[in-house]
Amino acid sequence: MKAGYRSSLVRTVCFALAYAAACYAGRRLVLVGNHNLAWPAAGVAVVWFCAHRRAPTRHLDMALLTLILGVTNWRTGTSAAVGAVAGLVGLVQALVFLRLWRRRSPHLWGAGGTEPLRSPRDLWDLLRTGFTATIAASVVSLVGRGLVTGSFPVTVTAMSVARHTASILIIGSAGICAGAALSRRAAGRRRAPVAPRRIAEIAGIGTLSIALHVAVFAYEPQFPVSFALLGISVLVGVRLATPWVLLHNLVISVVALRYTLLGYGPFAHVGDVPLRAVVVQLFVTLVALVGLALALGREERNMLLNALAQEKDLLTAIIDAMPDGLAVIGPDDRVTVRNPAVAGMLGADPARLRALAEQDTAGADIVVNRPGEPESRIVHVTATALPHPDGTHSAVVLFHDVTAERRHRDELTSFAGVVAHDLLNPLTSVDGWTSAAMESLEDAPDHPSVGEAYTDLTRVTRSSARMRGLIDGLLAYATTREATVTPAPVDLAEVAADIALARTDAAVAAGDPAPRFTIGALPPVRADQVLVRQLLDNLIGNAVKYTAPGVIPVVRITAEDDDGMVAVRIVDNGIGIPPGQHEAIFGNFHRAHAGGDYHGTGLGLTICKRIVERHGGTITAVDDPGGGSCFTFTLPPLSLAAGARPQVDA
Repeated sequence: MKAGYRSSLVRTVCFALAYAAACYAGRRLVLVGNHNLAWPAAGVAVVWFCAHRRAPTRHLDMALLTLILGVTNWRTGTSAAVGAVAGLVGLVQALVFLRLWRRRSPHLWGAGGTEPLRSPRDLWDLLRTGFTATIAASVVSLVGRGLVTGSFPVTVTAMSVARHTASILIIGSAGICAGAALSRRAAGRRRAPVAPRRIAEIAGIGTLSIALHVAVFAYEPQFPVSFALLGISVLVGVRLATPWVLLHNLVISVVALRYTLLGYGPFAHVGDVPLRAVVVQLFVTLVALVGLALALGREERNMLLNALAQEKDLLTAIIDAMPDGLAVIGPDDRVTVRNPAVAGMLGADPARLRALAEQDTAGADIVVNRPGEPESRIVHVTATALPHPDGTHSAVVLFHDVTAERRHRDELTSFAGVVAHDLLNPLTSVDGWTSAAMESLEDAPDHPSVGEAYTDLTRVTRSSARMRGLIDGLLAYATTREATVTPAPVDLAEVAADIALARTDAAVAAGDPAPRFTIGALPPVRADQVLVRQLLDNLIGNAVKYTAPGVIPVVRITAEDDDGMVAVRIVDNGIGIPPGQHEAIFGNFHRAHAGGDYHGTGLGLTICKRIVERHGGTITAVDDPGGGSCFTFTLPPLSLAAGARPQVDA
């Protein structure tokens, strides 16, 4: 026999003996008319089946429970048929409870977990599960007794519901907590030792409660006085831990049942025997519910407070470890939170923090000069208001030291300019010597070699022009990516008209058809003057360049409001954008018409997108219904405060 099965069999025998003793005790608690005053076997059964929910002997458990309950009822005055029905009813009740318990509270002991009752919600789940299982078993009992005896004892069934529910609540809750404690001990987790002062308090409250209950039930015949004892249960629930409350519930239940059975106490004077049994069960149920609800509620509150304290400590540790500065300014201009990084960036002066928190700041750079440091720092500041229900507000201020980033950006911009200059110098020499060679070949006599050399020099000139355009594009891209944006009022209409005039003059000088421009009402915007001019020049230049041969370019420029931003549309009658490339054209070095006679570096639209994004806007490209393309970009209006929209500097 395997060791696991042997130990399970031993536990089955122990539970069976305990269940038999509980059945016998229940049959001994009989009032006049064969009415049981209590039925502790219901609580023992649910603890038994919860402990053995996965045991290899669980089928033997079911057989023993049915046999013990049926034989006990048969040997204490009922017929064999009624005893068989009682055994089946007890099995149904235990199985229904176990299934519902596993579904409703899988984290608790007996349902798949190892936790005891932790909160009032767990208590209500236990009460609801026990009541539901008792109702299901009572229905089976009512039907079974009706089939066997021909009568339907509704009163007896109602009393059974009260007895079994109280038993599951009192004994079941104690068994669940005891099982969880044994599981913790098996896992090596032990409770902290109880202080002597606390032991004295527990003993004093317990003795006082038991003494008062014994006094009332032994000497006081007045009915309402017993319910006043619920105040003692309140004291027990408020001051004692859950295990002591469970023990208190068991002791008080024994006191109430014992004295009522002997004819003492307030409940013994209730003339109707079934009502007397129901009142007793109601009393012990209320004692258990009041004590457990208060104790579990207190323990849940303490657990939540501990968790909150741990999260607060963790949050404080995270904030203190942040390399960026964080400060919170209260409604009274008092600095309530400040991590060490703030002092490292700004010093310990709270006046500067309060000044920064006066208004929302998005993406503002400030220069900090600290004593003892030879160079100044650049700190990126973001301040966000946190409104309160009373109309006041706090402010969260974030600080990010961008000194190294700004210096690196400036160095890259300077480097790009130097590289572009150094690369353009050799190209200038190449262009000069190529032009000189071509002029010399013009005076040479006709010869196939002369024509071939002239063709090769023409190719060199074109390659040099493409190289120059690529260098200019890379320089412009580096400038738009790294240069600082300086927002200022920009007259879009004036800039667009100037660019249109320049494009017209260039087309006439080149002998091409002069493009036709229609410029609508363009409102002023708040943007960088140089970058916006470059943005419009690139888009208008593309609209003129990407036109079919022999077609006069027609460009329409309009604007409208778009959710607080100025949306500018540039519509052309060009060759359009190939399908599926309306988003890809904004990528680096992407050329939508690489195989045609339209030359470019593939950086123009990338630069446009970068400029728009640095102003907090968006840019899109779609097909125009009349043919051609429609580019739409947004910029902040002139009425928008500087810094109201964040810039993208990544």
